Amino acid sequence: MKKVSLIVLLAVSTLSFQACSSKKTESTDSVENAEKSNESKEEAGTGQAEDTNEFAVKAANGGMLEVELGRLAQEKAASKDVKDFGAMMVKDHSKANEELKTIAATQNITLPSTLGEDEQKHVNEMAKLSGAEFDKKYVSMMVDDHKDDIDEFKKAADDEKTNPAVKDFATKTLPTLQKHMDAINAIDKKMK
Repeated sequence: MKKVSLIVLLAVSTLSFQACSSKKTESTDSVENAEKSNESKEEAGTGQAEDTNEFAVKAANGGMLEVELGRLAQEKAASKDVKDFGAMMVKDHSKANEELKTIAATQNITLPSTLGEDEQKHVNEMAKLSGAEFDKKYVSMMVDDHKDDIDEFKKAADDEKTNPAVKDFATKTLPTLQKHMDAINAIDKKMK
């Protein structure tokens, strides 16, 4: 009896160890985990097409980045224009993020719950800066980010294969992104 108990105990502990070690190979990057989840849903026939999923994950991750950097801008920027722009980023992107979450829930799309590792590195780097140095780097990042965002949103809005609800979100959000682009370009010109 002792021998059987010992064998059962050994088998259970081996299985427990394997289960623990397999979880360690899973990524801690929320973006990667969302992408994997969406891929599984797509393969199972319960999710959206790859392009729709990729856009939604990028938009959510980018939106969270804009909010975090906007908060930092309000705290660390020297220029009132940069602080005000940061406040606009927090307000507008928080609203867009909530809209996208609602759409994702109804369309069975998994979004990242936290910033991706690369984006978190940007936030950490920016948190070390302040004043004019922060302003310069932040404005440069916002110009580049909004160029990319507008391109991505236009692509999703124009793609016939994009999920209709996600396509509507992209179309509806584009004017706000363009407003951001115009505002950051004006700030950038003032700083030069």
